[in-house]
Amino acid sequence: MQSKTIVNLYPEIDILLDEPLSKYTHTLTGGPADILAFPKSIKECQDLLDYANDHSLPVTVVGNASNLIVKDGGIRGLTMILTKMNKITSHENLVVADAGAALIDVTKAAQANSLTGVEFAAGIPGSVGGAVYMNAGAYGGEIENVVVGAEVLTPDNHIIHLDHEQLDFGYRHCSVQENHQIVISATFSLETGIAEKIQKQMDHLNALRASKQPLDLPSCGSVFKRPKGYFAGKLIHDSGLQGFQIGGAQVSLKHAGFIVNVDGATATDYLKVIAHVQQTVFNKFGVHLETEVRIIGEGPKSN
Repeated sequence: MQSKTIVNLYPEIDILLDEPLSKYTHTLTGGPADILAFPKSIKECQDLLDYANDHSLPVTVVGNASNLIVKDGGIRGLTMILTKMNKITSHENLVVADAGAALIDVTKAAQANSLTGVEFAAGIPGSVGGAVYMNAGAYGGEIENVVVGAEVLTPDNHIIHLDHEQLDFGYRHCSVQENHQIVISATFSLETGIAEKIQKQMDHLNALRASKQPLDLPSCGSVFKRPKGYFAGKLIHDSGLQGFQIGGAQVSLKHAGFIVNVDGATATDYLKVIAHVQQTVFNKFGVHLETEVRIIGEGPKSN
């Protein structure tokens, strides 16, 4: 009954009930969200969070669902996808982007304003909020190098500003993770550059990504963190695991650090492949591969 109440209470917010998250994840897997909402503003986020707090509902926030696995049992309570909060503005050397804005669009906005420093993210398919949350990085660059601050929503529904130091960036880490905060927007500080050179670098990195990564198949991006002193993809390749498959989930033949959906995979297929890769690599090299991909939700219900 709570589900129908929230729909009636906030008719201006797009809210779906019992919605399969496989429609939104880049793996095309994932069970249903009890309540799935698409807020368009900070106020709508706060209204939804108030409702969840008043009704003791757990809250899950999703960006572009690109580096994410949602388990087949789905997500209980309230899930918010922030992709409708996607405004990007620029002033002098600063670019300010809403959490739901595509990181790729931030790189395009920077290039259009002759601002350099974020080219490394030209092909990262995530949202700004997810990129800050995970301190996303590629080709030698990381979000911590360009983000100077963020507006976040606290669990008790207050908007606060976190500066670079308070964000406490680390490898695939940011303080909002343990503080259960919701990134609302982020400010990027960039340098003045030459638009043509910036575009050339972005094109180069995108071509490099296309040549090495399985962009033609559904995936959750890079699955594992880089172990100290090693490369996850090489360890997996050297373990003879490329092409290993359970159900429809397969260790990519193009890049061993990716698991691709080749034939109607489920999230459970993905998790089984991940576990097998971790065990095999540990047995062979004594290295434990930690997952970089965010894994959320509940397992499938047993019959």
